[in-house]
Parts: sequence; C-alpha cells; structure tokens
Amino acid sequence: MRVLPWVQGPTEEMRLDPRSHYAERFGLPVIGPSATWLLRHVADRFEDAPEGFDLDLDETARCLGVGVSTSRHAPLRRALARCVRFGLASRRDESTLAVTGRVPPVAPRHLMRLPIALQEEHRIWIQCAAEADADADRGLRLRRRARLVALDLRELGVEDSSIERHLLRRGVHPATAFEAARWAWSPESAADRPLTASG
Repeated sequence: MRVLPWVQGPTEEMRLDPRSHYAERFGLPVIGPSATWLLRHVADRFEDAPEGFDLDLDETARCLGVGVSTSRHAPLRRALARCVRFGLASRRDESTLAVTGRVPPVAPRHLMRLPIALQEEHRIWIQCAAEADADADRGLRLRRRARLVALDLRELGVEDSSIERHLLRRGVHPATAFEAARWAWSPESAADRPLTASG
C-alpha cells in the first residue's frame, strides 16, 4: 500500500504528534491500541520519507505484533479502517492511503466514553494548553527550561522516551515534554545548544 502525507490545510485546531503522551493517554482509548501504534509507525516512516512510502502490510503487521492475515477482518486492516473512520486517514484508491502526521485533540463526543478520571485529566490538560497559549512569553521560558533539562538528561545517556516521562513527572506539560525530548536527540539541538546545558 502506498502511504502519502495527508495535508489538510491551515486550521486553528491544535494538532499533536501521534507519538506524544497525549495520543497515548487520551487517543488510544478511543481509536484502540493497534490504530495508535499504526499511526506512530507511520509517523516514524514519514521522518525518513516525508513525501510518502510503500507500506508492506505483512511486515507492518509483524512489526506491530498483530499477526498476518489477508482477511478484511485482520487486526491491521481493522486498524487502518479505524484510522479512516476517525478522520486520521483518507483512502485515495484501493492501494493508496493518505495519513495525517498530526492528530487533533479527542472530540467531546468520544471523551464522554472515557472513564470520569480520564475525562477530568483531559480537561486539566486542555486548560493548561490554553493557558500556555495565552501566555506566550511564559510558554517560551518553560519550553527553554524543559529543553535544558532534556539536554542534561541526554548528556547522561537517557533515551528520548525516558526523557519525556522524566519531564512529565516534574510537572512539565505533555506537549512541551514531548517536544523537548525530541529536540534533545535531534541534530538541530547541536546547533542550538547553549554553552552549558545546566545554565
């Protein structure tokens, strides 16, 4: 199957990386684990091939641990169908699928199906994101601070997923924690690196 990036045009809606803590915490209960891991797998592939790539369905099924089958009820085919149903992918033809690289927040109608505690956690998350947007200067300072901590952890040899979780435990907003962890391990960080990581 040919997978292309789904460019949906400018939007005011917040969009998040499918590999973020938000997608795992709030999106996974809605679209399911197989669809979540499929979106993450595709996001990783887009980093190497931003114009699109050929997706071997059998190989991908093995990579995701969902088993290989030609049946239309096979787990990978159901995951693809769920991505389309939830507006995260769009079929172009029988052998071509456009997939978004950034996912929207969970829709209110789907939030109502989550456990009450998770709904409350989501409300706080959205409120914090709105407050961060409202105070851009504060947001930049928090982002810079998170990047410095992430860089310190990277120099200690901590992997990016562990960096993200460390920042989350310190109360850093999930979107900021994800971005800081990715930045610390990116080539861009070398050019933008401060003279001292702890300064």
